[in-house]
Amino acid sequence: MIEGIFVDGLIFSIMVIGILISFRVLDFADLTCDGSLATGAAVATMHIISGGSIFFALILAFLAGTVAGFVTATIHNKFKIPGLLAGILTMTMLYSINLRILGNKANVPLLRIETFYTIIPEKLSSLPSSVAVLIGTLLVVLIVKTLVDVFFRTDLGLAVGALGGNEQMVISQGMNPDYLKLLGIGVSNGLIALSGGLLAQYQGFADANLGQGMVVQGLAAIMIGEFLFSSNRISLITLRAVLGAIIYKTLMFFGRKYGYLINITPNDFKLLTGILVITSLWIAKSRTTASNRVAKKNAILRTQKGEQSND
Repeated sequence: MIEGIFVDGLIFSIMVIGILISFRVLDFADLTCDGSLATGAAVATMHIISGGSIFFALILAFLAGTVAGFVTATIHNKFKIPGLLAGILTMTMLYSINLRILGNKANVPLLRIETFYTIIPEKLSSLPSSVAVLIGTLLVVLIVKTLVDVFFRTDLGLAVGALGGNEQMVISQGMNPDYLKLLGIGVSNGLIALSGGLLAQYQGFADANLGQGMVVQGLAAIMIGEFLFSSNRISLITLRAVLGAIIYKTLMFFGRKYGYLINITPNDFKLLTGILVITSLWIAKSRTTASNRVAKKNAILRTQKGEQSND
């Protein structure tokens, strides 16, 4: 049971890192996630069913999500459409595309087909299957997290990170913000689609509605992670995202299992997730306001002390 919660949370954490890049790093309200997650699941599933490599299926899922992100960024850059609306447009179009990928079926199973989650227990046969699956998923997440951390330490990654904080500074350095935004949104949705490819193999099916409401869930996980500790280091920021995803999935599990005790049903989870995000945003804003007030007060005290010493 515990292993299953961690596996679910780790798969979810890859998507959360993708959402983190768009919402936190780029400051871009991207709703493409709800479509690109299902795109990754659909592409990976159909490639595996056709007899393709499981490893290559995940690469294809990442590339498909990257293309979806490129479409959103291009709509935003070329047609000057707000990012939020650009993401909604891409997400809407992806639903039809995902159905096409799945052979005009809303749901395609992976029953009796070799997947990542059937191979891992065979490779680690000395371990219980649940533990083997957990170790395999953890390795994938560590590889993804390491690659993201390394990317954001490069000059190009630093430029993408600077874009969300100060676009004018990026322009003054002679860089094209449109290309950086294209890259950032592409990588973001690539990771989200990669998560979808893993999730489809773990659940044993791909569904055209798989990504519904995932943006809000991802934001909730990000908020939970940000309450754990503060840091500006990319390695710790992505670690917060992973831990926040695991905690969120743990809360959802116990909500499903014991929610009936306080009359909470699975139908209430989206409402509770929305309330959690709103509450987290309010607390974060209150913390920022209080911090600014203290900093202002300290600055006034230092000024007064300086004036007294001059007298």
